[in-house]
Amino acid sequence: MKLTNSSIDRLEPPIAGYTLHWDQELSGFGVRVTAAGSKSFVVQTKVNGKARRVTLGKYGVYTAEQARKLAKSTLGDMARGTDPSAEKRQQKARKITLEDVAEDYLKYRRTRSGLPLKDRTKADIGYHLKTNFSTWQNKPIASITREMVQRRYGELARRSVAQANQAFRVLAAIINYAAASCRDQDGGRIISENPVAVLREANMLRSVRAKLGAVPLDSLGKWWSAVQAARAEPSISTSTRSAVDLVAILSLTGLRLGEARALRWSQIDLKGRSLTLKDTKNRTDVVLPLSELAAQIINARPRVSDYLFPSRRKSSKLPHLKNCGGQLKALAERTGIEVTAHDLRRTFRAVAAACDVELWRCKALMNHKQNDDVTLAHYTDLSDVRNLKREADRIADFYLERQLEHERSIGE
Repeated sequence: MKLTNSSIDRLEPPIAGYTLHWDQELSGFGVRVTAAGSKSFVVQTKVNGKARRVTLGKYGVYTAEQARKLAKSTLGDMARGTDPSAEKRQQKARKITLEDVAEDYLKYRRTRSGLPLKDRTKADIGYHLKTNFSTWQNKPIASITREMVQRRYGELARRSVAQANQAFRVLAAIINYAAASCRDQDGGRIISENPVAVLREANMLRSVRAKLGAVPLDSLGKWWSAVQAARAEPSISTSTRSAVDLVAILSLTGLRLGEARALRWSQIDLKGRSLTLKDTKNRTDVVLPLSELAAQIINARPRVSDYLFPSRRKSSKLPHLKNCGGQLKALAERTGIEVTAHDLRRTFRAVAAACDVELWRCKALMNHKQNDDVTLAHYTDLSDVRNLKREADRIADFYLERQLEHERSIGE
């Protein structure tokens, strides 16, 4: 029949499913009637040899004559090889936002070893999305251009080069993920190139001078003596004692702040003089030796919590100390030596070198990657290095020797 408003009005809904009624004048133009009584205009023909059916819109929104004109236009496009359904899907793919991709990235992205991203990595990504890229979150990721990247990088770098570099490493990773996972109907990429690449191609990336802070070895005795004096202070508060003990353990082990502050008693084996780290920055578990001095400091700690260094306040979000910055500042006032928690890791490395501890052994004690050495990386088990206790003791003894030298010089 010819599809008109009156003929469509007379169409009865089927008992179940839907029925199709085709126009007798315009081949491929029809109306679909569902069991619920909904009536929609459709066109159907072959596109590049494959049958395609496209919904034009609902009857009521379009009249029969309006739908007929739209059908003629659509069927003409389809005859020329245009697939409206594919176009619609491609447009939808190109509207995927930065926030959409980031959500999938955080959920599904895995490391090379197949592990999910660490919570700290997820937190860094979330921070940059909410701050540095807050106005881009709802933009289609395919709409981020090289010019936008150049402009935003320049803005961020004026405040902090290190933060700008980290922000765009995050963005580059998310866009790479989108380029690999977001495709159009034919499997083609919706992102042909990563716009962040312009920073390297235009030589815009600014370098950040490597931090080299550490306790000077010629002042190590003075500084370590101040640490021990703070620990022995009779009126010291419990929280201050925790902070200064944390400083001491960071110095004697070379641990990262995040690793040391979150240590639990269950990770410590005082009898075996060792500690175990779980899911470290390198995504491995490792057993490290404890020097006699480090073991003594830990053994003297009060066992009032599951953690060696419990939080100062029970209401704190973290159940353990967040940092020891206040204590390091107090030590700086006494000694004139300003260092950060990570500087103590560099100090550990410097002391190890002064003790002639081989570099690979020092890196093993610090749980550093050994990828530059094939034998160590692939043929040596570095997940348990308790056999390096002698080296740990030599490093600890160096601190004590310098302390004694300093105190003797004062006495003289």
